[in-house]
Amino acid sequence: MPKLIEINVSANSGSTGRIAEQIGISAEKNAYSVSMAYGVTNNQSCLKTIKIGNEINRYRHKISSLLFDNHCFNSYFETKVFVKKIEKIQPDIIHLHNIHGYYLNVEVLFKYISAANIPLVWTLHDCWPLTGHCSYFDAVNCNRWKTECYNCPNGKAYPASWFIDNSKQNFKRKKALFRQVKNIRFVSPSLWLHNIVKQSFMGDYKVEMIHNGTDLDIFRPRKDFENINMRYGLYGKKLILGVASKWDKRKGFEDFIKLNDILDDNYKIILVGLSNKQIHSLPKKIIGIARTENVEQLAQLYSRADVFVNPTYIDNFPTTNIEALACGTPVITYRTGGSPEAIDENTGIAVDKGNVRLLAIAIKDLLNMGKYHYSDKCRQRAEQKFNKEERFMDYVNLFNSLIK
Repeated sequence: MPKLIEINVSANSGSTGRIAEQIGISAEKNAYSVSMAYGVTNNQSCLKTIKIGNEINRYRHKISSLLFDNHCFNSYFETKVFVKKIEKIQPDIIHLHNIHGYYLNVEVLFKYISAANIPLVWTLHDCWPLTGHCSYFDAVNCNRWKTECYNCPNGKAYPASWFIDNSKQNFKRKKALFRQVKNIRFVSPSLWLHNIVKQSFMGDYKVEMIHNGTDLDIFRPRKDFENINMRYGLYGKKLILGVASKWDKRKGFEDFIKLNDILDDNYKIILVGLSNKQIHSLPKKIIGIARTENVEQLAQLYSRADVFVNPTYIDNFPTTNIEALACGTPVITYRTGGSPEAIDENTGIAVDKGNVRLLAIAIKDLLNMGKYHYSDKCRQRAEQKFNKEERFMDYVNLFNSLIK
């Protein structure tokens, strides 16, 4: 029985955690022994789990990163302990997801993987592995990552550094570390990021494109909305839904506030994933809901929504888009990263990033046609392209090919 270790900042929590979980489950169904290693959160994973470090270590790692801009070059001893556990398991393949997140030392991990010559698959959920600092350089229209990072214009963004710019040294260290692993295969969920990788220092390595998938049994069109309508006062309202694991400026939180000022009282906005502070700061016309891992509740909201709006400024291939499509709800998004790749002319609209006026026009144009003009085509697109059983089986086939 081949052995697989997956590594992600979270286990079965958030978009990347749920993706890693489902890939692991698919691998187990195909005779793999799977272990899920994680650094921060564990939301009742069905897999064998390995916790890397603890909250004290993560706090130290974060403080060091804030002060010295050395993200992922901390947690030395915790990663050494983790490597010892890898040695005991003796995996046939390792699958990385988000290794950033204040819990792992990349130097220790990659030197071990290189020396052990373990086949490595790395799914890129953002651009952090290819830069000297940030996870999304398009936020500041920076192209220094193509040659060598320096004087990072995005230094205050995650993973933030308060005082020191160490982007040039980080870039050199990451380039040397990641390129020393010869048996590595990158996976990009979007064509956008696929093209980014090919322009980076990892451009001569093979890059597969496997879209994210979603559970079509959970995320499916629902019909009974009486409880939702009653609870949130949605009778006779056109519902605009926004969902994020964390809302901030880069996810378009402020744009929803502006959008609320443009739209009349026939529309109601619900935002899911807000902090308590954000909920209390909302205008009265916007309904705020805290972050939830209750996928049934999410599926109900997606289904009740007349349109799903994703005004994200930086993104790879958001799973929220495909969850909405699977529930029969059209999507409107900014032309950001790979976000528009989830839709076509029959299932949504993409508008220029940051243009809230065009966002409002797109919503009105789409709803003038009526949601149900799009619903069947939305569901069909999800079934044809984003069925998790098929997409995650693509990973199993990739694992098999590398082990052979």
